[in-house]
Amino acid sequence: MFAGAARQKVSSRALRSGTKGELREGFTLIELLVVMSIISVLAGVLMPALGRVRRKARTIAGMSNQRQIGRILHFYALDNDELYPDSVATIGTTGQPDSFTWSEPTMLTGYMKRSPKLHRSISAYLRSYIADASILFCPSAPKKYKYLQESWDAGDDWDNPDTGPVPDPVFGTYCFYWNYIGHLGGGMLSRGPTGLAERPGYGRVLVSDYFGYDHWRSRLCFGSCEKFRGAGVAEGTSASSAFWTRPGNGERAELEQLKIGLSACYTDGHVERYRPSDTTPIRVIVTPGGSVPWPSGTIPGDFYLPSNGVR
Repeated sequence: MFAGAARQKVSSRALRSGTKGELREGFTLIELLVVMSIISVLAGVLMPALGRVRRKARTIAGMSNQRQIGRILHFYALDNDELYPDSVATIGTTGQPDSFTWSEPTMLTGYMKRSPKLHRSISAYLRSYIADASILFCPSAPKKYKYLQESWDAGDDWDNPDTGPVPDPVFGTYCFYWNYIGHLGGGMLSRGPTGLAERPGYGRVLVSDYFGYDHWRSRLCFGSCEKFRGAGVAEGTSASSAFWTRPGNGERAELEQLKIGLSACYTDGHVERYRPSDTTPIRVIVTPGGSVPWPSGTIPGDFYLPSNGVR
């Protein structure tokens, strides 16, 4: 009886295995098409959701970067008479501190030292607190700067190997506003925070996402390290990072319609989200004291600072 049962099982397995002359089991063409259709529908449903998840993850990573920068500036100030580092966003001449002009607040490394006592790079001030330069880079930007870590490690001695023997700047994807002076228009200045103690007339924003208008690499366009709807890419250069861009007229009504989320870290350490309509434009200034801005339509363009950080 047991032998008969075993032969029956073997025969049954042989039938299922599809030996020659026996019945085969498999998918028909229609069944395969149905399965492929289901997979396509699921992919169409899931891909947008996955894209949103990725964007959210990059947003969270960017806010974490800014929070770390704020914390590190706090530690630096505790070690340095409660003062933040000097701004490196200048174009200076060594030994002539009164001859410099300001530059973009995105600057990580300047062209040259403004004076022998001041550094030309943020790294020279903060490298002992920050080892990984990616903290200084917005993860939502299109591409990372090729020599971001190398330039950070080199500090004041940075010299781009792709260019000639001249001082090479580095422009990042965040705006660094500590000790930075910008022009608000009407003779008004925007002065960045100088240290742990709040000072009347000085701002509260330490670092923010880059968001601006009419940059020299993207004329008559909005630009940001955060992606716009329908945005293109302003490619990076040997000294700067790529950013997202789209045409616009720069008017307040258009700012209110832009679908983009931005973030900034404040002097009390908190990181806050804000919209383009919640900003105030500032212009890069030409003179050390800040009385003369670059004219509208010239090289640097406008930079938008969170309005609640302006004093």
